[in-house]
Amino acid sequence: MKRVLFGTRRTAAAVGCSSVLVYTLFSVLTAHAQSPDEPKSKAPSRVWEPCTEVIPQGANRPAVIETFPERGVSGYTSNLVLTITHGKGETVMPAGFKVQASSEALKTLQTMGFAIPDQDGGSPAVVERRDQETNAVTTVTIPFVALPPDPGRTEMILPPMPIAVARASGDLMTLCTKPHAILVEDPTINEPDPKVKPNAPPRPQREEWVLAKQVTIGVLIGAVINAVAIYLYLKWRQKPKVKRLPPPKLPWIIALEELSAIRRSTLLADGKGDEYFDKVSDTVRKYLGARYGFDGLETTTDEMRSILRRVVPPIQNFGEIVRFLEDCDLVKFARAVPSNEDCTEALDRGELIVRTTVPPIEKRPAPPKEAA
Repeated sequence: MKRVLFGTRRTAAAVGCSSVLVYTLFSVLTAHAQSPDEPKSKAPSRVWEPCTEVIPQGANRPAVIETFPERGVSGYTSNLVLTITHGKGETVMPAGFKVQASSEALKTLQTMGFAIPDQDGGSPAVVERRDQETNAVTTVTIPFVALPPDPGRTEMILPPMPIAVARASGDLMTLCTKPHAILVEDPTINEPDPKVKPNAPPRPQREEWVLAKQVTIGVLIGAVINAVAIYLYLKWRQKPKVKRLPPPKLPWIIALEELSAIRRSTLLADGKGDEYFDKVSDTVRKYLGARYGFDGLETTTDEMRSILRRVVPPIQNFGEIVRFLEDCDLVKFARAVPSNEDCTEALDRGELIVRTTVPPIEKRPAPPKEAA
């Protein structure tokens, strides 16, 4: 027995054993006397086993409406359309429509004059389901190609075939279609003297160049990444950079460095005692302003005295600072010419004022021994 598999599944309750439900194709022997109106040839006849329907106990046979064309053309598809009305819990061809291309059943089907098109081609089998209120309707369209062995008009019979229907309980029922006769005509039957036609002109064929596509996509991605990287780099270049300035020197360090530079200068040797004295006075005034928070060069002696008197805690050598400022005003405004000894003494007094007003270094308490 030759069989073509149409996507059924195993069930022991439906067929009595764990076998795969397949389609069995049949050819019916009929004897017809040839007459002038009948076809010139008939397809080879062969006896097949009858299709056996399997209806589980308690199940109702679905209603099947079959449609198959009475006429066809050799080499073209003829569709067998089945309209099956069944319950909502039932599924027609639960595993879909499948054909084993290398099976002996398919080869036998070809010898009988029928072929099933490749399902990946342009005429696949179609199974459509529509649910209604009380039931469901499934339309199955199966294409067949009639390939009669002889040219001319040929009468062929499409044998019955089983249709698998799965129930909600897991049982599987088998429905058998009816045999359908079809009159197959040659495509050139209407031509009195058919000639061999030349091949059609070639058509340009475009193939997908996968490597070129991948390279192009890679180049585009790389270009986008480079553009983003350049944009981010330019934004980073335009970002204002933070300049880390060295910490400012403390006022007393600056004052002592300036006084030391004045001491090493050649102003006294060059006879510029008044300039020497002014530099010492300006250095001390600038230091006092930076130390106590005012502009020492733009503040008069009286204003500076008033400001320094309010400093908390009080300045220890406040009187010496006031006398130094008054002596500097005497030289600056009274046009008194200081001697070299006066200049040297003013420098020593200025260094003493700076050193005595340096804030004391706060000693941090030693950490506990456990923490250390």
